[in-house]
Amino acid sequence: MKIHKSIILLFLLQPLFTSTKILAANNNKPRIIITADPELDDNNSLIRFLLYSADFNIEGLVYASSQFHWKGDGKGTKFMVPGREYTKYGLNLCPCTSYRWKEGERFIHEAVEAYEKVYQNLVVHNAEYPSPSYLKSKIKYGNIEFEGDFTKDTEGSNLIKKILLDSIDGPVYITAWGGQSTIARALKSIEDEFKNTKDWALIKQKVSNKTVLLPSGDQDNTYASYIKPNWPAIDYRQYKNGPNYGYGAQLSANAVNASVLTADWMQKNISSKGALGDIYRVWGDGKQSVKDDRFDYFGLDGYTNEQLKQMGYIVWMPKQQKGSWLGEGDTGTFMNLLNNGLNAIEKENPGGWGGRPFNPNPSTYVVPFSNDTTKVKELVITASTYNKMSTLDMNEAAYPDFFYAAQNDFATRIDWTVKNNFKLANHAPIIQIKNNSELLVKPGETIKLEATIKEPDGDAYLIHWWQFFKNKNDTKLTILDNSSLHTSIEIPKNATAQQNL
Repeated sequence: MKIHKSIILLFLLQPLFTSTKILAANNNKPRIIITADPELDDNNSLIRFLLYSADFNIEGLVYASSQFHWKGDGKGTKFMVPGREYTKYGLNLCPCTSYRWKEGERFIHEAVEAYEKVYQNLVVHNAEYPSPSYLKSKIKYGNIEFEGDFTKDTEGSNLIKKILLDSIDGPVYITAWGGQSTIARALKSIEDEFKNTKDWALIKQKVSNKTVLLPSGDQDNTYASYIKPNWPAIDYRQYKNGPNYGYGAQLSANAVNASVLTADWMQKNISSKGALGDIYRVWGDGKQSVKDDRFDYFGLDGYTNEQLKQMGYIVWMPKQQKGSWLGEGDTGTFMNLLNNGLNAIEKENPGGWGGRPFNPNPSTYVVPFSNDTTKVKELVITASTYNKMSTLDMNEAAYPDFFYAAQNDFATRIDWTVKNNFKLANHAPIIQIKNNSELLVKPGETIKLEATIKEPDGDAYLIHWWQFFKNKNDTKLTILDNSSLHTSIEIPKNATAQQNL
């Protein structure tokens, strides 16, 4: 029996000046470059990303270093940055020639090779999935020798440089799941080549306007030390208060979200699903990214937290049930780019499956992975810690809980990898808003909206129109019929120029 789907139609009013614009869906897929270090949750985020690869124009899959993972130069050079994790918790692991980097590391290659095994099934459900050969051509090694080192060009930095300088209009979204040294090198190479030319001002403006950085924190200090001071106009997007895809999400999950993090759910819906499910990491799976890594006890089972500590492991998060959710800490960087009706790709937007746009106060905000030990204590993750990390600003409206929807969509997509018949799987409906173009309206005016739905599987569906609030004091719109394909929205009579609704 197929899953019957509940459909939410969203009407999002963008900034209201003297008119309101109803945005049409953008058929141009976002151009994206993934940069990632070999953290096990990067592996999991990459698997989810590949299942959404039909929704993107993928320009690069680039290996990166970070303070947590770097390869070394292969010449026996010892390296360290004071205050990093290898000198904390009573450890004295560095200076060292390499840190938490497996010899011959190729986790990106392995994910794409697993994708290749299921590609023929995926295209049954969406013909726009990119070919494995195309994805393989986009895999490059970036600046991986040492943390934060961007002193020389690499295949990865050259790829990023080429994309940023090309003549294709529109933004290029670059994720930083690890450090940003490869991105910094691309920018520094552009600066070195053009700074003393007559074209420098125009090229810098072009690159700044084109680049959108999607970071998982500043994991090697290259954003703070080079990118921000030298390229201040680059769009740097952080998100918060959205779905928790991180390590130990079950520690703070409500009952609904917890139900899609259990060992039973993960085994039924993710871990058992073919080649990609095989390499998706869960608690107690018997795997270890780097042999004898003191921080990677996640694959071990049959030991208590205390026993693991006695074995020399740094237990910074309490063990969870074998087979249960482990983490995808970088998934939130790309989820707002999905064309799922929330239009969260726009910078000034209430948010989406990746969270809400976050513009921190620089005088009080402590950057994640900061090396400032006067502000940051060694982190041990508990439910209390997560609750503090997700505290809402006083004026923010409670964030809609999209995690359950995102998890079920993930399960649907990975199910495609093992179904070679379209009729045997579930598929999202195709929703269109009639006359979804720019409309000129006045305060007090009523807008009529009409939606059409094409349900590929012939399943029943529900309709619900709602207003996505960002702040508690946002003006409430009147939706005259929120459960019909035909509805009307009343613009408040007191709406004024430049008011956000």
